Amino acid sequence: MQVGRCEFEMPTDTLEFPSIIHSLDYAADHAPDRLALICEDKSIDFAGYRRAVGGMAALLEGRAGKGDRAAVLMTNSIDMAVALLGAMAAGLQTAPLNPALTDRELIPLLEDTDPSVLFCDAGTETRARALAAGLGIDHVLCSAGGFDIWALAADRENKLPDQLPAPDDRAAMFFTGGTTGIPKGAEHSHYSLSVYAPLTHALWKFNFDDQTILNVAPMFHVWGHQFTLVFPLYLRATMVIVPAYSPKLVLQELERNRVTVFAGGPAAIFLGLLAAETIDSTDLSALEYSIAGGSACSEGLLARWQERTGNEILEGWGMSEGAPINSNPTHGVKKRLSTGPTAPRTEIDIVDLETGTQVLAQGEKGEIRLRGPQFTIGYRNKPIETAAAIRDGWLYTGDIGYFDEDGYMFLVDRKKEMIIVGGFNVYPREIDEVLANHPAVAEAAAVGAPDDFSGEVVRAFVALVPGGTASEQELLDYCAENLVKYKIPKSIEILGELPKKGPGKIDKMTLKARAAEE
Repeated sequence: MQVGRCEFEMPTDTLEFPSIIHSLDYAADHAPDRLALICEDKSIDFAGYRRAVGGMAALLEGRAGKGDRAAVLMTNSIDMAVALLGAMAAGLQTAPLNPALTDRELIPLLEDTDPSVLFCDAGTETRARALAAGLGIDHVLCSAGGFDIWALAADRENKLPDQLPAPDDRAAMFFTGGTTGIPKGAEHSHYSLSVYAPLTHALWKFNFDDQTILNVAPMFHVWGHQFTLVFPLYLRATMVIVPAYSPKLVLQELERNRVTVFAGGPAAIFLGLLAAETIDSTDLSALEYSIAGGSACSEGLLARWQERTGNEILEGWGMSEGAPINSNPTHGVKKRLSTGPTAPRTEIDIVDLETGTQVLAQGEKGEIRLRGPQFTIGYRNKPIETAAAIRDGWLYTGDIGYFDEDGYMFLVDRKKEMIIVGGFNVYPREIDEVLANHPAVAEAAAVGAPDDFSGEVVRAFVALVPGGTASEQELLDYCAENLVKYKIPKSIEILGELPKKGPGKIDKMTLKARAAEE
C-alpha cells in the first residue's frame, strides 16, 4: 500500500449529489414519512422538511438573488437547519456565525460576509437588528415572528426551486482562525460540501434508513454543519438536534430517542458526559457508534468511554477547509490515538517543515498537505492567506503528522504550536497525552513560554476529574516518568476548568498568554 493513500474504496451503494439540496430532494422522495429532524418536543419528516426549505427559498425571492450571501446568527434548531438549506436552495451562499461572539468579534465577520439577509432567532434578534442597522444589511429574518417553518412545512404547495444549485456554485463559508488574529472565511462549493457524505460513508459505513444520530456541535462549525445537515440527509437518518450542550440533556436525549450514532465531537464533550451524575443511570443500549473530532481523545478517555458504553470512540480528522480527511473505520482495523486511514479520492503528503516541498518517508514527522474534492475554494477576501495555504493545488494544513506502516495517520501537533526547547522540537500534544493519562486529570494543555536560557520552556495546565486530587509535584513526577527531560513542563498549574473556545476546544492562546506572565 502506498503511504498516504487509502485502501478503502467507495461503497457499491454510493450515491453522489451535485448539492445538499439535491440530497434533500432525494431523501424526501424515498423516505417522505421518516422523521428527519427532532429538537426537544418538535419534529419534522423529510417531506415536510423539503416543503419548509422550498418555502424558505420562495420567501427569499426579492430579498436576495443568486450569488448573494446570507449570514445566520442562530442557535441549533430545526429553524436554523431550514434557514441554512432554504438560503442555499435560493442560490445564496450561507455564513453561519457563532452567536456567542461579542459585537466586536462579529462586526468584522459580517463586514467580510457582506450579507443581503441576516437570519436570527428570539435569543439573537435584538443584537441582529442593531448589527444590521449599523452595517446596512437590508433584511433581517427572525424565526420568532419573521418566518414560521411549521406553516411552510404544512403548505403542500411549497416545493424546491425548479433550478437547483450547480456543483460549482458557492454554498457556504466557515470562519476559522487567521494569522492576523482575524478569522477567515473558508469558502465551499455545493459539491465540496455534498461530497462529504459519500467520502465519510466509505469509512463510517452506517446503514441507510434506520439510523438515529445525535450531534451536539453547533451548526456554525463545520462538524456540526456537516453532521446535522449533510450526512443525515444522505443516510436518510433521523437527526436529533440539541439546542445547547448540557451533559444531562445530551444523556436524556440519547436515551429518549434510542440514538444509534453519537457525533460527540471534541474530547471535552465525552469528558463532560462521563462526569455527569446521570451517566450510570442512562440507558445507552441502542448506541452503536460514538465518533469524535475537533480535538484529540486521550487513551484513558477512549478506554473509559468504551468501558461505560460498550462501544469505541472512532476518531476522525477534518477542518473548516475540508472534511473528511482521515477516520478510524467502522469496518476493518481501528487504531487508538490514530485518526485512521485516508478518505477515498483524498491525497496526503507529509512534507518537510522548512520548504513544504520535500515529501518525507513513512514514519517521518512533517507538515500535512492535502488535495481532494472536499476542500475549500479559498478564503473570502483574503488572497494572501489563500495563496499561502493553497500552493500548486495542495492545501497546506499547518498540522504535523506521520503515517505508520499501514497508512494510518497520527497527528502530532500544530506546526505553529511546536515548542523549541534548547534546540529540541517539543510537540505539546505528546505532553497533553501523558498528563491526560494520569487518573486524576480530566484535561491537559501544554504551551510554550519564553525563557532566557532555553529559548522556550513548556508550561502545562490541567483540570482534574470530579473528586480527583493531585499536586503539581505529583504531576511533574508523573511527567518525569514518561517524558525525556527537555519535554517535562517547567510548571503545571491546576485550574478548575480549562478555558474553551468554539465547540469545546481548549483555548491555548489564552493559556499561552497566561504562561508568558509567569
